Amino acid sequence: MLEVSAKFSIGQVVSHRKHPFRGVIFDIDPTFSNSDEWWESIPEESRPEKDQPYYHLLAENDQSYYVAYVSEQNLLADDSGEPVDHPEVCEMFGEMTNGRYSVTAHLN
Repeated sequence: MLEVSAKFSIGQVVSHRKHPFRGVIFDIDPTFSNSDEWWESIPEESRPEKDQPYYHLLAENDQSYYVAYVSEQNLLADDSGEPVDHPEVCEMFGEMTNGRYSVTAHLN
């Protein structure tokens, strides 16, 4: 099996390459690990490869906060230095420094 290493890390702020949202990474799957229904809901011409890291994000856009599941190929590092306002960020992370949130000790 191909060894895959993640380009981004937990606590890092990222933005989506195609859609107008950004978020902070709180978990990483080495390869696709979601349901077939989720996979098939993506238009075939837009489906990313399954054999790459997938990231769980506390995401935000202009209208709402939510949890997103995004392939590595669709993420960019967010260098804005702006905090992510998702309400769960303060529950999962500590201070933000240089575009990265510190992981707090109370995570399980």
